[in-house]
Amino acid sequence: MSSRLAGTALCRHLSHVPVPHLPALRPTASSALLHRCSAAQAQRAGLWPPSRFSPPRRASTLSDPAQDGGKDQKAGTAGKVPPGEGGAEQKAVVSYWGVPPSRVSKEDGSEWRWTCFRPWDTYQADLSIDLQKHHAPTTILDKLALYTVKALRWPTDIFFQRRYACRAMMLETVAAVPGMVGGVLLHLKSLRRFDHSGGWIKALLEEAENERMHLMTFMEVAQPRWYERALVVAVQGVFFNAYFVGYLLSPKFAHRVVGYLEEEAIHSYTEFLKDIDSGAIQNTPAPAIALDYWRLPQGSTLRDVVAVVRADEAHHRDVNHFASDVHYQGHQLKAAPAPLGYH
Repeated sequence: MSSRLAGTALCRHLSHVPVPHLPALRPTASSALLHRCSAAQAQRAGLWPPSRFSPPRRASTLSDPAQDGGKDQKAGTAGKVPPGEGGAEQKAVVSYWGVPPSRVSKEDGSEWRWTCFRPWDTYQADLSIDLQKHHAPTTILDKLALYTVKALRWPTDIFFQRRYACRAMMLETVAAVPGMVGGVLLHLKSLRRFDHSGGWIKALLEEAENERMHLMTFMEVAQPRWYERALVVAVQGVFFNAYFVGYLLSPKFAHRVVGYLEEEAIHSYTEFLKDIDSGAIQNTPAPAIALDYWRLPQGSTLRDVVAVVRADEAHHRDVNHFASDVHYQGHQLKAAPAPLGYH
């Protein structure tokens, strides 16, 4: 009997023998080669399709801890990660790709609890900035930008009145849009023209991230109602597309609008502080996220948080009016070094 006929008979005999459950084994190079050879021979003999013994590579690349026996935990440390936002415990993911979760500590050696920002993103706000500065409109575009912002403020005053915590949340969902839109458009322009941006891409994205952190902070102070959330979705959809088109048509007009918008934000936060000082709004303890993000001392209150947020808005006012002035003078933004880290 030839070796091929003997192998065929043996395979037919073994196909009826039940095989006990065996633990998953990691294939070696030699075993993989033998498997391919035996599968090829069996296919030529017409015994079975190779897919029955070679499962397709469509499963998740997350490893199975039961099969790995915990040996691959070097790729991504199993167990618990530092408490995330809100103090919730999160499980670390053991990944096939070997991307380990970062472990960050504070200067005193304690664990860093936030994942939305890191210690190197924190800063102390400059409260000495001039809050009274105002750009007097001189051109038609300037006046159009100012009247646009004034028109946007009117329905906001009617809807929120003196509920400044909810008003701040709505304001920040809008204020975080321009920096992201401007940064993305400058990024694409830099790619198309094979040119640098003078640091303005990073500066505008920093502004957008800072405004988003304002929102995350005020979410700890007041929770929006369902209709306020619906209003945010509608306003953000309209404002994003309008600002996107406006920036494409006239960057100097777009930056001027943001400059005036930040001036209105300073006014709103000033009124917020007046209500806290008068007792109309309770001066509650500052949220934990604010203590770490602005490096506020222990015992800080809501008033301290509103004061640093107002200072941030004043810096954003200066940056955007400055960017508009650069365009008005006939230059590209890259002609003037971007004010990176201007807080």
